[in-house]
Parts: sequence; C-alpha cells; structure tokens
Amino acid sequence: MPIDPEPFLLTLRLAVVTTLLLILLGLPLAWWLAFRAGPLKPFIKSLVALPLVLPPTVLGFYLLLVMGASGPLGQLWIRLTGGTLAFTFEALVIGSFIFSLPFVVLPMQSAFESLGKSYMEMAASLRAGPLDRWLSIGLPLIRRSLMTSATLAFAHTLGEFGIVLMIGGNIPGETEVASIAIYNHVEAIEYTQAHILAGFMAIASFLLLLAVNSLDRRPITII
Repeated sequence: MPIDPEPFLLTLRLAVVTTLLLILLGLPLAWWLAFRAGPLKPFIKSLVALPLVLPPTVLGFYLLLVMGASGPLGQLWIRLTGGTLAFTFEALVIGSFIFSLPFVVLPMQSAFESLGKSYMEMAASLRAGPLDRWLSIGLPLIRRSLMTSATLAFAHTLGEFGIVLMIGGNIPGETEVASIAIYNHVEAIEYTQAHILAGFMAIASFLLLLAVNSLDRRPITII
C-alpha cells in the first residue's frame, strides 16, 4: 500500500501556521509577563503554563465544548462564516496554538527578564525609535531564545495527537495529521507505512534541532 503524503504535508502546514501565530502573539505576552506586575500576572502565567500539566485529552475535550456548534466560540464562528469550527483545520490551529503556547511564552519571558530594560532604555536615550530599538537591539539579543522557542513550538505541533484527535477527528485530507495517520497504520497492522511516516517525522525533528544547535554556536552581533 503506497504512502499518502497528505497527512505529513497537512502536519507541516499546521506546524508552520501555528508557529508563526505563536511568535507573533506570544512575544508581546512574554514581554508583558516579564515587565508588568499586578494581581493578574500569576493568574495569566498559570493559565499559559496549564497545557504543560493538563492531559491533552482533557484540554481537547474542553476545547471541543467551546468550539462545538453549541459552544460560544463555535456559535460565533457559525455567525461569521456560516460553517462549523470543530473538526476543521482552523480548529486544529486554535488547539495547537493553545497547547504549544507555554513553549514560546515561558522561554521568551525568561529571555526578556535576563535582558532587562537597560539596553532598550539606552537606545531610547540616543533617540532610537521603538521599531528601531526592537530591530537593532532587542531581537538580536534574544535571537537564540526566539529560535529555540520557535523550534520547540514547531516540533511540539508535529507530534500532537490527543488534542488534534479530540477537536479535529480523523478526516482524511482535512484533519488527519501525521500522528493520527501513524496510529491508523498501526491499528491496521500496516507497520511498514507507520515506519516510513514516523521516520520522516523523526528525521524532520532531528534536523530542526540540529540546525538550531549549529546556529546557536555562532556569536550574537548587534547591528
């Protein structure tokens, strides 16, 4: 039986979209957690870190209730698009975003706390604008942490199973990601196909980590 590349391609698409959203939205949240104090900070930090200790099926179950046709997010989605949210690629993105959020926010929060505000304040005293300060000072100094966070989020999304099964089901070509396809092959005693698909994922994950570790040895320069 030939290998269907669709689950692997769908997984890569999911990982890319999820990682981009995590970096885009996770950076401001990490900055806020690093430099803002208040009564809500412990609550928000605990909420962000919750997927680290919560079983994926539990998180997936509650996400399914929220995104279902009778759930608040599901009803809003129906009003906006006319279609259901659960068991779609968009549901996979939302679930993957929430599940991998701590792998981006928590390392970036630590990086911001280690960086401190002195460099940015010094650049501001030299009349550098906010965008210039981020591009020339902030991002180069946290580059390694940013790359590590992005890699962790990408690799974590590649291997998701419990959440994607709960909120996406097992729809070929739409929500059947690689981890679910491997499970299906094993359940059907198709070990050769499972070996090939699992091997592709293992190699892709290893190459990602190898690239980050190789780049991490290069000195950081501020432009």
